[in-house]
Order: sequence, then C-alpha cells, then structure tokens
Amino acid sequence: MQSFQLYERASTVPEKSYIRGDWQKGYESLTEEFDYWIDDVEGQIPPELHGTLFRNGPGLLDINGHHIHHPFDGDGMISRITFSNGRAHFRNRFVRTEAYLEEQKAGKILYRGVFGTQKPGGWLANAFDFKLKNIANTNVIYWGDKLLALWEAADPHRLDPQTLETLGKEHFQGVLSEGEAFAAHPRFDPSCAQDGGAPCLVNFSIKPGLSTTITIFELNTEGEVVRKHAHKVPGFAFIHDFAITPNYCIFFQNPVTFNPIPFVLGMRGAGECVKFQPHQPTRIVIISRNPEQREVKILETHSGFVFHHANALEVGDEIVIDSICYESLPEVEPESDFREVDFDALQPGQLWRFDINLKDKTVSRELIESRCCEFPTMHSQKVGRPYRYLYMGAAHAETGNAPLQAFLKLDLESGKRQLWSAAPPGFASEPIFVPRPNSEREDDGWVVALVYDSESHRSDVVILDARDLNKGPIARLHLKHHIPYGLHGNFASEVFVPMD
Repeated sequence: MQSFQLYERASTVPEKSYIRGDWQKGYESLTEEFDYWIDDVEGQIPPELHGTLFRNGPGLLDINGHHIHHPFDGDGMISRITFSNGRAHFRNRFVRTEAYLEEQKAGKILYRGVFGTQKPGGWLANAFDFKLKNIANTNVIYWGDKLLALWEAADPHRLDPQTLETLGKEHFQGVLSEGEAFAAHPRFDPSCAQDGGAPCLVNFSIKPGLSTTITIFELNTEGEVVRKHAHKVPGFAFIHDFAITPNYCIFFQNPVTFNPIPFVLGMRGAGECVKFQPHQPTRIVIISRNPEQREVKILETHSGFVFHHANALEVGDEIVIDSICYESLPEVEPESDFREVDFDALQPGQLWRFDINLKDKTVSRELIESRCCEFPTMHSQKVGRPYRYLYMGAAHAETGNAPLQAFLKLDLESGKRQLWSAAPPGFASEPIFVPRPNSEREDDGWVVALVYDSESHRSDVVILDARDLNKGPIARLHLKHHIPYGLHGNFASEVFVPMD
C-alpha cells in the first residue's frame, strides 16, 4: 500500500487532490458482517489506548441491486473497534430494524426514504404513503450501560455491546412513546450543576410544522431521563445538531421552507421538499436547561446553513458558539445521483464563531477557519466550557470545496494549525479525540478515525498523536474490507471483547 503522506509542495500533488471515481468507490455497500482481530498493522498501537470506538453509518447503498437515492437513506451498520494491550479487534453488524428485516427478506425496497428513495412503481405506488423507515444510521452512543443506535426522526434501537445484536427499541422506561424522535446528536455534559456536578447526557427532538416543538431531554449516568421539557418556536425547523453550555441549549434554525405537496403525491421524498431561503436570516434559538425557566430567546444572524456545531461557552452576558457554516443548503434533486456531485460548484463548509450578547440581543460573527472542514471534535471534558483545541475532517487544499481527505488541528488561542492529509488515495471520516488516561494537557491523547483507501478498496483505522498531527499516524490498522462512508460515532472506555 502507498504510504500516507502530507504533500507539502504543489508540484507533488495532482491539480486536484482526488479523483472522483476513487471517491465514489467508498459508497459501495458492505454486505458482509465481520468479527476478527486486526493483524495487519503499520506502526504500533499505543498500549495506553484502551476502550472501544463505535461508528455508525449507511452500510447498504442498495437493496439487492436496487440503489437508494441518497446515502442518508441507507440502513445503519455499526462498526466496533476495540483497543486493549496494544491490540485491536473489529466487528460490524447491521441494525436489525423492522424495515431492514422486511426488505432483506423481500429483496427489494419496500419503504420510502426521507431523502428521496422511492418504492418501485412510480409516484402512484408512493402517493399518500407516509410510513418512513427507521434506519438507525446516524450515530451510536454508549450511555447508562446501554448501546444505542440513533436516527433523529424516530426512537433509538438498543444493541448488545458484546455481540452488536439488536435488542429492540429503547423508550427509557416509557418516557419516549413508540416512534417518538430522539435526535442523533446528543451532548455529554461533563459536570451538570442540576445533578450536583455529575455527568449527564443532553439531547433533543424536533417536531416540525407551521410552528416547531423542540423537546429537551437530560439523562443521568444510569440512563434515566431526569428532565424533559418542550418549547414551541415559530416556523418550520430543520435542525440536525445543537450545542450546550452549563445553562443553555442553543439551536440554529436554518432559513428553509417545507412544501409537503410533492411528498404527499409520491413525487418526492420529504427531504427533497425542503428549500433554502437565502434572503431570510438564520435564527438562533436559546432555551434554558432549567425546566422552570420557560422563556425562549430568539436572535437573528446572517443567512446560512449549519449541520454541526463544535462547542459553545458562556462569557458573562454572552454565549460564544463555534459552528461549521455553509452559504446555503445543498438541495437533493429527484433525478440527481449523489455519486456525481460537482464539488467545485458548491461552497465549502467553514468554521465560524458567533458571539451572542443576551443582554443587548445582538449577534456578531467571525470566520475562524476558511479551509473546507466538517465533523468537529474536541476533548469531552471541555464540552460547554472554554477550550483551546479543535479537531476536524478537512479538505487537502487550503481553498475550494472537496471531499474530506485530511485531519486538521486548530489551536484557538494561538491560531496555529496542524494538518495530516491522506490525499490522493485516502478519504477521511469524522475524527474522534481520545484523551490519554490521567492526562493534564487538553491535547494529550489521540485522534482516531477511519480512512478509506481507494487504491486497495479497504478502510484503515488511523491513530494520530493529538499533540502533533504533522508527524503522521502512530499506527495504521488495515481492515480486510472497506467501510462505506459513515456519519457519527463515539469512544467508550469499556472493552467488549475478551482480551488475551
């Protein structure tokens, strides 16, 4: 295999850092389920790296050769990489949702997808069919001794962390009703004041309409819902992520509209009926985490679209929030092929800082990172607090839009940057920061991520020293196969396979 390297001089890298055909191969389905020790390792796995990396994403991009319209409609597949004593073990398994089992048995698409996947038979076969498939494909968390596969439009699926077997829906002792949404972007508060400084999980759900209901959930370390409160905000809301501080939940209500008629008539998926409104402002919705305080604060800022936030913190009367912002929402067209996306025609996601003054009700913003970037991650103990280091997936080139092929470290105090690139054959995923045990420095740990190697059509687990990305991977663990481009995941300190 060609060694990964950082191309420092323009003359050593192609005009583009990627070939679209190479990138496309990462969207092939993985139909097999594996369970093996990873023996093909370059470098050395740090012996102190102990725990489990869970990843989720669409493992199937087709049903028996019938292609889905968009990867966000693909069935969820959990990948588990366990580290202990300098060794690593891999296992993957599909989430056995009810719809997954039905479609696998039938060998064809039986459900409409949010992002445009339609049942065979044209609009007539899809009209007035509102039963969407819970694909459990967006995130996976381990909390309260439960492994949960999340999809933001419905209830979670609980899995056995040892076998990855699907155990059924999780409703948190009846707090969630059947089909009730539980978003795919929870935040982990390392020290919750309402719980005496104990950690807690904060999540939300969205029920859109002419007005939108935002419900906040907070779970203790036993996985019990200890607070749940709902709030209405005006207008339709399309919200994937949020941020927290010790006192607030912050949402960006992107300027979009939803016309349900093409969806109802079977001509489009629900996601294809969302239209960006470039002349409307983005609303910033601020909700107190204290259920007794019912006031919802709404401020406005420049038009744009946000999928992911990095972090938020409180400074006096201000809230500071760092977010990946796009000029507009890349809309999904009915006859389009996501594999043929023209990266050059789209504006990149960039990191912006928003300063929200609650007293004056003003918002100012500043561009922090102009390079195309996504999937921000940081030290888990700094969530909602002042922090210095941020890690992201990034494009190889400094300017323009492109697939993620690199990992970027940003020092928010000094402005210094570090970059390690897998270009041209490699394509990056969401990085996860794992702190070194008993470390005192914020960046003392590892960045662990999957990289798709298009040359060998397999994926590598890459381990980088979080203090110095420039020196390249400490270890590259070569899997026996590829993993289709995924979405989100988390690292747990527990180990779920027997270790020698």
